[in-house]
Amino acid sequence: MGSIKKLVKSAIKDNNIEGDPLEDGVAVTAKFVADSVESSEINNGTVTGDDLASTLDISSKTVTLPNTGITAAQLSNTLDLSSKTLTLPDDSISFAREQFNVALLGFKMAVTENLTVFNLLDGIVDEFHDESGTDEGEGSNDNYCASSDFYNNRAPAAISAGFTTTSITEADTSTAGTNPTYGSGGFGTFTVPSCLTATTVYAWGSGGGAQGSGTGGGGGFMTGVLATTPGQAIKVVVGEGGHSGGSPGNGLGGGGSGGSSQGGGGGGLSGAFNDSELAAWTDATHGLSAPLIFGVAGSGGGGQQPSTGGAGGGQQGQSGSDLQEPVGHGEQVSAAGCAGGGGSQSAGGEGGGGLANKDGGFLFGGSGNISLAEPVDDTGPQYSGGGGSGYYGGGAARRPSGEHSAGGGGSSYFGHPQITSGSTEEGNVAEGGGTANPNYVASTNEGGASPSGAGEDGYMLFTGTAQATVSSTIISNAFTAGSVPSSTRIVVFQENIESPTLNTDIIASVSRNGGSNFTNVTLADSGYVTGSSGQRILTGQATISGQPSGQSMRWKLALANKGVKIHGVSLSWA
Repeated sequence: MGSIKKLVKSAIKDNNIEGDPLEDGVAVTAKFVADSVESSEINNGTVTGDDLASTLDISSKTVTLPNTGITAAQLSNTLDLSSKTLTLPDDSISFAREQFNVALLGFKMAVTENLTVFNLLDGIVDEFHDESGTDEGEGSNDNYCASSDFYNNRAPAAISAGFTTTSITEADTSTAGTNPTYGSGGFGTFTVPSCLTATTVYAWGSGGGAQGSGTGGGGGFMTGVLATTPGQAIKVVVGEGGHSGGSPGNGLGGGGSGGSSQGGGGGGLSGAFNDSELAAWTDATHGLSAPLIFGVAGSGGGGQQPSTGGAGGGQQGQSGSDLQEPVGHGEQVSAAGCAGGGGSQSAGGEGGGGLANKDGGFLFGGSGNISLAEPVDDTGPQYSGGGGSGYYGGGAARRPSGEHSAGGGGSSYFGHPQITSGSTEEGNVAEGGGTANPNYVASTNEGGASPSGAGEDGYMLFTGTAQATVSSTIISNAFTAGSVPSSTRIVVFQENIESPTLNTDIIASVSRNGGSNFTNVTLADSGYVTGSSGQRILTGQATISGQPSGQSMRWKLALANKGVKIHGVSLSWA
């Protein structure tokens, strides 16, 4: 047998020994000296997870991973870091959904516990229950609603809208009527402004016209508080004063015409009507379509020398007079001899001398100028005073031979169920009712005087206290931060009254030096709280490191142009 030579390491060249000639277990760990296997000799993928021990202690090592080295999918659903300290750079987590949810939680806790200001670590929540969290001295027009716990940018505003037959005093809510010729014209309109739920209506009916030495009756007066809805359209009629003898047609508002040559015409009513139910009321039909009436002031009847027209009501118009009773018979529906009776709450005044074709009716006065045959003792209708219009109008007069007569006055009305505190005042001969009211306008609703004068027109007025949108600033008290913050986040619990534009009509800003400097925060709509209720969460964040250093935190909301409610504010900082 040949001799076996000693095999030394230097005799083994690279790649001389392959894996196949070695039996399993020949090359064991004990056969390798320290550092005999270097990392450069281990190819990628040679060592797998199965080759590692179940427990691998790398506590003395530093493991550095690339930014995308571990993804969320590679982590287990439950990761226990309770015994570890996790340190992240300042900008690795931004103010996002987490603090938004914390702010909402703060709102809920404040509401549940009836708290005004709820303190958080590095933040506060003010869910308004009183004004203690805001600076009332620094704010402007910061109107707080104590019954519902919110601020808004609304302020009381006095509304006063007056109407003549062709003009208005306030263009924001009113449209003037028309009166192109005597006896013709169109309605005016009063549109109820925002937040006006109670409107006081004042109505002065027009005066009757005069002829010769006669006198027209004064118009009536009505007032009451009407329950209204913002945006509601109310149609307005302002009565035209009755003209002197011989004027054709019927005055605007349904007054009866005078006789064809020498009878004074009745005046037209003034009133407020429901636009949605106002049917085609024209001068030709004298209002027989029965619109829904809120309130009416009756007008005076036409006079004819030397007789006096009946004054407009009260709830009952006065009768006209004739030669036997120069100043009329007072409140009565029946004719006063040949003079017309006054309208009531249920019937028109009776035509003079019992002539049914001279009766007044619903929203119109009887006409003295008729084409029907007169009794044989009557020289003609030309000397007959017309009835004044009203809720029910007065009757017209007739003139027997050698006798002159005047028309009756129309009644007023305030019986609509939406009217409260209603009242009326009747005229007195030629003087109109309601002349002592502080809102009375001169040269309104008196009867015409000799020689041959027209009655004065009526007048309508709507007043109330609405809520107007104003520029408003709500600013918080100062809250102390634990350290100088460089960034901040604001959450606003807001509700629409109108339709505001974020960062124009609602501007948020934050200060870290007690309000000496503010930085605007760009707000974003984070969604409605419930459905489309109009209540929503506004969020925004801003860097405040450019402000002078400080730890006195304040928020501010500037509101303008559109009405909003602010229910609460959360401010956090870091």
